Amino acid sequence: MGDMGGAATYVERPRGFTFPGATSLYRYSPDRRGEHAEALLGGCRGFLHADAYAGFQSLYVPEPGTQEPRLIEVACWAHARRKLFDVFEATRSPLAKEALEQIAALFAIEASINGRPPDERLATRQAEAIPKLEALKTFFDETLRHVSGKSTLARAIRYATSRWPALTRYTTDGRLEMSNNAAERAIRPLALGRKNYLFCGSDSGGIRAAGMYSLISTCRLNDIDPEAYLRDVFARIADHAISRIRELLPWNWKPLA
Repeated sequence: MGDMGGAATYVERPRGFTFPGATSLYRYSPDRRGEHAEALLGGCRGFLHADAYAGFQSLYVPEPGTQEPRLIEVACWAHARRKLFDVFEATRSPLAKEALEQIAALFAIEASINGRPPDERLATRQAEAIPKLEALKTFFDETLRHVSGKSTLARAIRYATSRWPALTRYTTDGRLEMSNNAAERAIRPLALGRKNYLFCGSDSGGIRAAGMYSLISTCRLNDIDPEAYLRDVFARIADHAISRIRELLPWNWKPLA
């Protein structure tokens, strides 16, 4: 999941699931209050890949009478890395550099298993990533004992250590990802576009824009030309039976000859 102002993006890339296709859903809200995430995701169960947005925290709390949260947090290593990268860029700290190199080794493991079945991904992570994560955690703890707690490096490290269970959760399930980059990539065109066309004009405009972004981004995730898809669907949707609307979803779509 990625968010930006009044827009949020949820990306699903199935690996070994029965879900018919990869999906990107943009949801518009007039502000960043947590109630919007609660309204959209409160009924969901499973894992949530996300950044540290405070509005998600209520979704991770165990439900009354149970020990299980509605959603299990999977934190993003790209966000943790970015904070350390910013410290290194500003200070050239050798400790920040060492942390970045260790994180790069973890991402290299992910690159080697990208697209592999979940069971293979899980086995590789447990054999290769877990020892490196343990070494990184030791490095973080040692560094925190020797640097000022008010330093930018300490703050960047604490961002990671305070989320350690969520950051390492990807090693427990081969379906999970190490980072939230899929959602971040999906929302980047919106960020660039917003600077060019300066807003949607109204709440209803934001809702409609979110719908269009959802279709276009989902087409791209499924290797479909968005322009060809929209041209075809717009030309035929008025006469298409509502009972067969699923035929026009990007992963089911077949252009008319």
